[in-house]
Amino acid sequence: MDPTTRLEHDLRIIFAIQSLRAFGYGFASVVLGAALADGGLSDGQVGLVFAAILAGNALVSIAIGLTGDRLGRRRAYVLLLCVMSAAGVAYALSDSVVVALTGTLSTDANESGPLTSLEQAMMGGAAPEIRARVFGRYNAVAYLAGAVGALAGGGPALIRERIPNLPTDQRWLLVLAVAGIASVALTRRLSPAIDARTERSTAPLRRSRSEVSRLAMLFGLDAFAGGFVVSTFVVFWFGRRFGASAELMGLVLFGSGLLQALSSIASGRLASRFGLLPTMVFTHLPSNVLLILIPAMPTLGAASAMLLLRSTLSQMDVPARQAYVTALVDPEERTAAAAFTNTARYLVRPFGAAGAGVLMQAVAVGAPFVVAGVLKSVYDVLLFARFRRVPLPEEHASGRGNPAEPPEGG
Repeated sequence: MDPTTRLEHDLRIIFAIQSLRAFGYGFASVVLGAALADGGLSDGQVGLVFAAILAGNALVSIAIGLTGDRLGRRRAYVLLLCVMSAAGVAYALSDSVVVALTGTLSTDANESGPLTSLEQAMMGGAAPEIRARVFGRYNAVAYLAGAVGALAGGGPALIRERIPNLPTDQRWLLVLAVAGIASVALTRRLSPAIDARTERSTAPLRRSRSEVSRLAMLFGLDAFAGGFVVSTFVVFWFGRRFGASAELMGLVLFGSGLLQALSSIASGRLASRFGLLPTMVFTHLPSNVLLILIPAMPTLGAASAMLLLRSTLSQMDVPARQAYVTALVDPEERTAAAAFTNTARYLVRPFGAAGAGVLMQAVAVGAPFVVAGVLKSVYDVLLFARFRRVPLPEEHASGRGNPAEPPEGG
């Protein structure tokens, strides 16, 4: 198998695994959010639950950043998928929410801790002229599968109206275990080419160390802001503010995921035409304004419409951001750069999630939306000001003109 064909094959496998995982996380976000809304926990306790999920991602991301390449990407990938399955079983069968939230669970479909870092490093071998589109398609797969999972997440409550003896919401998180097992089976088809093993304890960051460090700090600010409004919080807030049911929020998140999937594909095309950094910044700023307006909406319909409108823009920066990190560094720095920047994001997100609980108690239930929107806008301004004059290495610059199409996936 020639290198191009082999890469296309590996990308398809990664997209398939991403779709299974995203379906599970989309399903879990609705089920968990509804369970928390009905579970009698205080706002502060709910914030701590979100923080526990994000903290688990951060801790494991640090470990992968230090040992991932030394262990081997495929082996680390399998290990993490097994941990994801075990965490799903632990949560589904445990009487304590906090005890179960210690593995590779996720509050969002498209970002799932160290698994995302490994996948970004694996996809970094895509040709520069198609890289932005590959990352766009990768995220589109996640949003679409997560949307279907969110839609399915409203099913247990709907069915329970007709079959009262159906298992409780918590038991349905066994879906995560099934998704993890199926993903492990798919990893057997990955080629050895993605398994960049090394005897070093950490991957090198030489030429790009200072720029990656600055990016990590800025990405951390964005992630801290995003921690205030994770998907599970959104389901909880709509339930608390408007009495929205799990079935309805499953439909809303399904629509949101569809819009995000389409915008991810558009992001790749915009990045190829206008550049990665402009795409990151100038699609993100208006979405922050829409985020701030959500709690000001007087009705469930208006708030849902504002959330969906924001979904058309809010994640267009993600494929461009991932491709930008890959383009900025040398090939041998990709694993370290992905792990470093993603770990920075995962480390600070729990503080945003915990802060959401504090804001709900001390200020207003809708305050996390406003704070998140303001902080994200500050991030956009700082990012553009700092990196607009930093040239990408010519050989890694995002393609212009007539780029080849990336392989179909998902």
